Amino acid sequence: MAELIKTRATQPDDRSGRPTRHQVIGRIAEHLTARDPGHPLRVAVDGITAAGKTTLARALASAVASRGRPAIHLSMDGFHHPRAHRHRQGRDSAVGYYQDAYDFPAFARTVLTPMGPGGDRRYRSRIIDLASDQQIDEPPVTAPAEAVLIVDGSFLQRSELAHLWDEVVFADTSFPVARRRGTTRDTALFGGLEQAENAFDNRYHAACRQYLAEADPATRASIVIGNDDVDHPELRRIGELRRLQ
Repeated sequence: MAELIKTRATQPDDRSGRPTRHQVIGRIAEHLTARDPGHPLRVAVDGITAAGKTTLARALASAVASRGRPAIHLSMDGFHHPRAHRHRQGRDSAVGYYQDAYDFPAFARTVLTPMGPGGDRRYRSRIIDLASDQQIDEPPVTAPAEAVLIVDGSFLQRSELAHLWDEVVFADTSFPVARRRGTTRDTALFGGLEQAENAFDNRYHAACRQYLAEADPATRASIVIGNDDVDHPELRRIGELRRLQ
């Protein structure tokens, strides 16, 4: 579901001496709002499963909005394939997750292309309700020309999408940290901690390792954040997006 962000962030009290989350997110927001490509700025928040992408995307959207730019937050959760397609190679298949989880062509067609150069800015916020596995046919919404679109999801620099982003933020989180976050979050979903750990080891993070090897997303991203410590993320790079050759 799309979120049009209007809230204003507040300054936290932190005396550790290291840059705070608020400061790092503010620096990125300044970079994004300084850009005016003549169409909505299309920003990916990429990273492995449970890297903290959704939380980061929401914070960035709030910081962008607080600087006077319309901010739209979308999640790739709304652009999954139906369950039968996602699991056609097996419920536990890492290759199946990497190849079949997301409908990237539909996302490009209904979101990134219309928001890009020459597009009409009419986009879909989702095409499926993930929980119910029901496809959704909501009418398109028109984005303001000056909007900043922030999308969180996995595998966002695959070849189907890589050339359509204006900026890519890569949340660089180590596998052990992401595994701990994800399995704690998803214990109830999988019916127990052991089941959640097996899902992360054998499906989600196994697919992410394939993605890292194939796409080298941290190298290609325009902005890289070390996100193991969410209170004090490390801004490792902020600069030009490196296109796939």
